[in-house]
Amino acid sequence: MAEDWQQGGFGLYLHWPFCEAKCPYCDFNSHVAREIDQSAWAEAYLREIDRYADLLPGRVLHSVFFGGGTPSLMNPDVVAAIIERIRDRWPVANDLEITLEANPGSVEAGRFRGFADAGVSRVSMGVQALNDADLRRLGRIHTVAEARQAFDIAKNCFDRVSFDLIYARQDQSLDDWRAELREALDMAVDHLSLYQLTIEEGTAFGDRYAAGKLRGLPVEDLAADMYEATQELCGAAGMPAYEVSNHARPGSESRHNLIYWRYGDYIGIGPGAHGRITHGGIRYATEAYASPAKWLAEAARGVTEKRSDPLSGIEQADEYVMMGLRIWDGIDPRRYDALAGRPLSDSTIHSLQDIGMIVATDSRIRVTDRGRMVLNTVIKEFLSGN
Repeated sequence: MAEDWQQGGFGLYLHWPFCEAKCPYCDFNSHVAREIDQSAWAEAYLREIDRYADLLPGRVLHSVFFGGGTPSLMNPDVVAAIIERIRDRWPVANDLEITLEANPGSVEAGRFRGFADAGVSRVSMGVQALNDADLRRLGRIHTVAEARQAFDIAKNCFDRVSFDLIYARQDQSLDDWRAELREALDMAVDHLSLYQLTIEEGTAFGDRYAAGKLRGLPVEDLAADMYEATQELCGAAGMPAYEVSNHARPGSESRHNLIYWRYGDYIGIGPGAHGRITHGGIRYATEAYASPAKWLAEAARGVTEKRSDPLSGIEQADEYVMMGLRIWDGIDPRRYDALAGRPLSDSTIHSLQDIGMIVATDSRIRVTDRGRMVLNTVIKEFLSGN
C-alpha cells in the first residue's frame, strides 16, 4: 500500500547558514562569519546524507535544494561532492531538479559555471528590487547593474533561472511596481518569485517598525492593488501564478517547492533545517539545531536533530491543508479524510463556496482569486482547531 508522502514526492533541502551581510527584513537562520572552514562543513553534510540514506534507503529522489543563507558562497567543489554523494546514495528521478539559491554579486556569479559543472540545474537569484535606492534600503550589497550582469551569466550557465523580487516596499507606488514588474518580465526566463514585504519580529525592520521609525509602508488597500496587478501582468505575460507568490511558464514550476505544497516527504540538512520524513509507517517533523557551531559539532555524533516528533493523522491533515491550499491545484478532500480519519466539514465547504472563497468538487478544493486575497483566513476555517 502506498504511503501518503508518495503523493507529494521526495526531496532534500540543504541549508548553508552564512551570508556576507544580514538583510534588515530577513528572519531566516543566516549568519555573518569572517572565516568558514568549508571542508569541515562538507564533511558534516556528507555524514548527514549518509545517515539519512541509511534511514530512508531506495527512495527515488525528485529534487535537491541548496538554500540559505547564501549557498552561492559555497565552493563549487563542496557542492559537487554533496551532489555526487546524493546520487551515490539514492536512485534519482530522470528529471531530478537541483536548485541553488544565489545572490547576484560578482563573487557568486564567478562561481556559476563551477556550480553547473557540479550538477546544479537551476538557480534562484535574490535580486529583490530593480532600482538602486530600494536595494540600499533593503540592505542589499549588489546594484541593479550587478544583478543584470549576474542574471545574464546565469542564463548562459543554467537551463532554468528564477529570481525574486519584493514589492509593497517603502514609498513604492502602484505605478512604480507595475513598471518594475514589466521590466522583470522582460528579463525573466521561466520563473519569478514575487513576495510582499512583511515586517517580522526579531529583524532590524521589525525593531524599526516597533519604534515607529519604518516609514512609507503601503496601506493595506495599496498592497492588495499591487497583488492584483501582479496577477494581471504575469498572467498576460504567460507566467501565471501556480502558488500565492510564485509564477512560472507552464512546466517550469519549482519541483522542489511543489513537494512542500503537495505535502511530500523532504529531508532537512543543515542548521535550523526542517523536514518531514516517513519511516516505520510514521511521519515525523524534524528540526535541526539552529546554531551553526552547535550543528557542526553535533553532526560528528549524528544527532543534529533538535527534535523529531511523530505527527498524528489530524496534524498531518492540517499541514496538508495549510500547504495545499497555497497552490492553484488545491487539495483532495479524500486525501484529507484518509489522513484525519474524518472528512472536512460540509458546512465549512458550503459557506466558503457560497461567498466565493473556494471552488469545491468531490475530488478537489481550490481557493478562488477572491479567496487568495484572504488566504490565511480561508485556511484557518479548515483547520481542526478552529
